[in-house]
Amino acid sequence: MNLKLTTLIAGLFISNFVYGQEIAKGIVYEDTNLNGKRDAKEKGVAQVAVSNGIDVVLTDASGRYSIPARDNSIFFVIKPNGYQFPVDENNKPKFYYIHKPAGSPNLKYEGSKPTGKLPKSVDFALKKDVNEQKNFSALVFGDPQAYNLDEIDYFDRGIIQDIVDKEKFSFGLSLGDLVGDDLVLHAPYIETVGKLGLPWFNVMGNHDMNYDVQEDILSDETYESNFGPNNFSFNYGDAHFIILDNILYPNPRTGKGYLGGFRKDQLDFVENNLKFVPKDKLIVLAFHIPLFHENSNVFRDEDRQRLFDLLAEYPNTLSLSAHTHLQRHNFYTKDDGWKQEKPHHEYNVGTTSGDWYSGLKNKQGVPASTMRDGTPKGYAILNISGNTYTVDYKVAGEPDDYQLSITFPTELQQRNVRRHTLYANFFIGSANDVVEYSLDGKSWIKMQHTEIEDPRYQFNVLKFDNAATLMDGRRPSAAAPSTHIWETKLPGKLEMGQHTIQVRATDMFGKTHLQTKELKIVQ
Repeated sequence: MNLKLTTLIAGLFISNFVYGQEIAKGIVYEDTNLNGKRDAKEKGVAQVAVSNGIDVVLTDASGRYSIPARDNSIFFVIKPNGYQFPVDENNKPKFYYIHKPAGSPNLKYEGSKPTGKLPKSVDFALKKDVNEQKNFSALVFGDPQAYNLDEIDYFDRGIIQDIVDKEKFSFGLSLGDLVGDDLVLHAPYIETVGKLGLPWFNVMGNHDMNYDVQEDILSDETYESNFGPNNFSFNYGDAHFIILDNILYPNPRTGKGYLGGFRKDQLDFVENNLKFVPKDKLIVLAFHIPLFHENSNVFRDEDRQRLFDLLAEYPNTLSLSAHTHLQRHNFYTKDDGWKQEKPHHEYNVGTTSGDWYSGLKNKQGVPASTMRDGTPKGYAILNISGNTYTVDYKVAGEPDDYQLSITFPTELQQRNVRRHTLYANFFIGSANDVVEYSLDGKSWIKMQHTEIEDPRYQFNVLKFDNAATLMDGRRPSAAAPSTHIWETKLPGKLEMGQHTIQVRATDMFGKTHLQTKELKIVQ
């Protein structure tokens, strides 16, 4: 067979393969009457990104798109600026179509039912949003992680009912471990978070997975049935959000347990998605497991490196993670493979379940559940102004200004003052923040940052370990070193009588926080 004929046959084979591939087509349109279907007069929206989880395409001038279809696909629209997704009765965004002709495998927890033949047109509705601003705030939850309905109730009373100023927020985001392994609880979780009345996006955690599978691509079958794609993106203001599943199960190295990382197709989606994102946007990444670990047995280094490479030309970035049931800030530099002079900031958010709903009941009637680093249970607030951001942390059940705790006796003998150390736990702090104290309104003196176990947290654990009668609650976990504690010694010669200790913390965004403690010195 001559070379020309061989080339022709090969070309015909490739052509037939390409043209034989199933293609999904549809239209992204403005649902002006909000009835959930496209009516004759409703126009398509041009230049809107649509994805199948790997490829990303833009709609044409009429709002039409076409994209390759695979048997295990979820098609979704990437929210453009100035529009909202429709939401269901629980405020879950409706922006995707599951295409699984044969349905999910037979699993312990049900996945998707067979969807059959691909529809002739997979259409997506958008609605105009005249209220979208470049300055906005969003709620961010770490690990609600309820293992039963009692803990769903704790989540409701302790977190959801604590949020009284809902109108301040544009949407919410939960960073995985929405429940604790029992995926039937996804439904009550959805109902509970839906009470806030905000569009709510979710990340998959390692406790939201199907464990009875042999390959990672199937570990999210139930999650996808309940929430839609676990890799997607959307725009809001000058920010572009990228939501990713970063749990590989089973662990590709050992076949057991899980490993932090990304599949190639997920990072291909990020690469294809970023082709349509201007370089001056703020890129907000959200996933469950933090990228920072001291060894590669927890997170696959090459996956983190490819992600960093993809972000090399984006100067404004932020990562959000949870998983650890601690609160800390991680900063990635060139030593970690980050390509820019300015370090990449990852905020590892404290959890709404705290230390897994442990400890004594608080004034809300739910377990206090302080985290092992001394961070009280609560939630984060992401504030975005243009392509810049700040973050706040709200302690559940406490005033907004409760941002740090002070550990020191309330009454001391004069001769014993120097035997004690003043500790301050600045819940959202990092090592580079400035924490100072002032005694009786005098000059401010810097405190020393240290990484130790929070003494106040240890005290509460010891209440359980030394209990003479049955304690009403589950023993908290053992303390872990905290990255946000400062310490100092007070002057040795304090006059007898009443004194006021003030501790002032200035965070990485320049915001100051103040806490006060009264001290009585006796002879």
